[in-house]
Amino acid sequence: MNAPLDSAAIADYWSTSIIDIHPGSIRVRGYPIQELIGQISFPDMIWLMLRGELPTNDQAQLLEAALVASVDHGPHAPSIAISRMAVSCGLPLNGAMASALNTLDDVHGGAGQQAVELFYRVERALRSGNTLEAAVELSVDNHIAEHGKYLPGFGHRFHPVDPRAGSLLDMVDGVATRQVVSGKYVVIARKIERLLLRRKARPVPLNIDGATAVIYAELGFEPELARGVFCLSRAVGILSHAWEQRGRSERNKGPMPRQLAYRYTGVAPRHHGNEDNRKGAISPT
Repeated sequence: MNAPLDSAAIADYWSTSIIDIHPGSIRVRGYPIQELIGQISFPDMIWLMLRGELPTNDQAQLLEAALVASVDHGPHAPSIAISRMAVSCGLPLNGAMASALNTLDDVHGGAGQQAVELFYRVERALRSGNTLEAAVELSVDNHIAEHGKYLPGFGHRFHPVDPRAGSLLDMVDGVATRQVVSGKYVVIARKIERLLLRRKARPVPLNIDGATAVIYAELGFEPELARGVFCLSRAVGILSHAWEQRGRSERNKGPMPRQLAYRYTGVAPRHHGNEDNRKGAISPT
């Protein structure tokens, strides 16, 4: 028979370094919540929750820029489209947001995390003694061998040049000159761009996922957190589109308009009861 747990063991089971709550007292990472309200920004709060300390102004501005840049990319983006469809099918806002956020996996929403992993891989190759050119080629080739020819963070199916990427990289350049961040990951990203240009004989520029990945890498975020923070950003766009859809009279909004034709590619029309279509049918005795 198991001995009953004492109060200390129960407290250890739910131990946390993030928040301390008692009657009349709420402390976040040691700070009384009333001292944070009205004094720090939401990006400051995100950093404090995830990293344990408040960011510098430059760190907070970089994080905020990445958050702002990723909020939305139109109703054709699967996460946004799903939020609209979910609301039209009767789900409340929280249900629509949950449905949409659950699509942000490896294919749609995972490129930022994957790009951070690629940049960190290059940095590890550099620390192993490779030149920058060799580290980039080795890391890109290994990534392609493991994951296929798609390189996360580079190229865009819609934008020849992603209009968001340049502004983000300019911000990184600015703070790197003041040694707020190392600047090595923006160098790595641009070196990968040049490698792709040489190999493909056409530009394959950094996109929003690659540019925000540069920021997350420069700020020292683990790759998985890059996706988590992207989810926080995209949740704003998801909520906005879900709320807009609430104001419309559409019901059961599907992935394409009802009047739009689709192509059927299945078998030709047939009827049940045709014995020729039934494999292994038992013959009547």
